[in-house]
Amino acid sequence: MTFLRCGAGLVAVMFAGAGTAWSQTPAAAGRIKISSGQASIVREGKEVPAKAGELVYQADVLKTGADGRLGVTLRDESQISLGPTSEVRVDRFVYAPAEGNLGMALRIARGIVAYVSGRIAKLAPDAVRLETPAAIVGVRGTRLVIQAGSQAPAAATQTKTRKS
Repeated sequence: MTFLRCGAGLVAVMFAGAGTAWSQTPAAAGRIKISSGQASIVREGKEVPAKAGELVYQADVLKTGADGRLGVTLRDESQISLGPTSEVRVDRFVYAPAEGNLGMALRIARGIVAYVSGRIAKLAPDAVRLETPAAIVGVRGTRLVIQAGSQAPAAATQTKTRKS
């Protein structure tokens, strides 16, 4: 009987450990809806082609080449569109409205990026940040286009926003 209890306890510990590992798998921040031309995702230091349907995670870097375009819909229904020669890092994405846990930070390194706000901006406007080399943009439920980075000399990097 003791052997049976010990065996059952060992199995319970094994499943508890496996459950912890499974629960640590990060939830996807969103999904690529449109990809054309040269487009990729850099995840954990490895660059892979960006394809429609591919999941996007926090810490992923989205990149497009000279002929690339990328459209992403995040879990909160925010939409991000990258034009040619663009790069955006998903620095932070948390969408757990039931727990009151909301936040998004996108780092726009270069290129032209269009953004349409989703539920995070509606529920917690201060929880959304769009960062460029020259500015940090707070979002209050809007649509905007940002041009950042390499089109201008490093000392004269400009950020343009257009609200519609």
